[in-house]
Amino acid sequence: MSGLKTSTADRALEAYLAEARTRVDAVLESWGVRAGQWWPGPVPAAMRYSLLSTGKRLRPTLVFAAAEAVGGGGASEHVAELAAAVEVVHAYSLVHDDLPCMDNDDLRRGRPTTHRAFDVRTAVVAGYHMVALGARVLDAGLAALTPDARRRIALELFRAAGAGGMIGGQALDLEAEGRRLTPAALEDVHRRKTGALISAACVIGAMAAGAPGAACEALRGYGADVGLAFQIYDDVLDATATSDQLGKTAGKDAADGKSTFATLLGVGAARAEAERLAARAVDRLRQAGLVSATLAGLAHYIVTRPN
Repeated sequence: MSGLKTSTADRALEAYLAEARTRVDAVLESWGVRAGQWWPGPVPAAMRYSLLSTGKRLRPTLVFAAAEAVGGGGASEHVAELAAAVEVVHAYSLVHDDLPCMDNDDLRRGRPTTHRAFDVRTAVVAGYHMVALGARVLDAGLAALTPDARRRIALELFRAAGAGGMIGGQALDLEAEGRRLTPAALEDVHRRKTGALISAACVIGAMAAGAPGAACEALRGYGADVGLAFQIYDDVLDATATSDQLGKTAGKDAADGKSTFATLLGVGAARAEAERLAARAVDRLRQAGLVSATLAGLAHYIVTRPN
């Protein structure tokens, strides 16, 4: 019976992820077409290539699920625009993360990285313009909200993307190449580089639905925990899966001399830590009185996914 329940829950989550992807991709496709009006070729083509590649769409899915968890309209059009804005910022970060001056990777989501499919200059410019595109998409999603909600959501997204979050984490990650970090230092890198935007996605969904401060903070804590769990489990997959399974180059961080949770803790202990964080994330919601099978399922998915 428990196996049947798990199977049913897994199918429900798969359907939720697929629906979220469909909704977000429709918004991304629409804005990708408009990009041709604002920037010269081949930049818009590189932007569309990056935005519409196969991916989990985890961050926008968390926007939808968080909005629904606090009783908001996860199906409303403005939430889809906000979810898409988060994905645009994430996609831009991948374009720049893969560049030769950064991680120098040739494969992303099972196909050539943007600078390989086009060229380095085009990828750099496309990434910068994707930040501007993300702001345009965000503005469209904010139009129906109050001025205070608009201000708070915009700050949430771009603070998570900036020096205190994703960009700062990337800088620390580059600085750490060839050095053996302590687990605490590595956690700081990845709470910024990966966790900040995942946490912001949860908070943005809650804010868009008009959630009170306590609910927003509970979802921030949930997002912080699942964000770090996501990165730890990424390190486990990097050490145990193949490039074909991952859709990107396996073992590259270790080959580049970067500290990973798998190398510092060992694969078994890293997996256990990711699972502990995922469980704590769900406990945070329970303690705040937020019951969401979808968010609980996403926490489990993050530490059991195949890639």
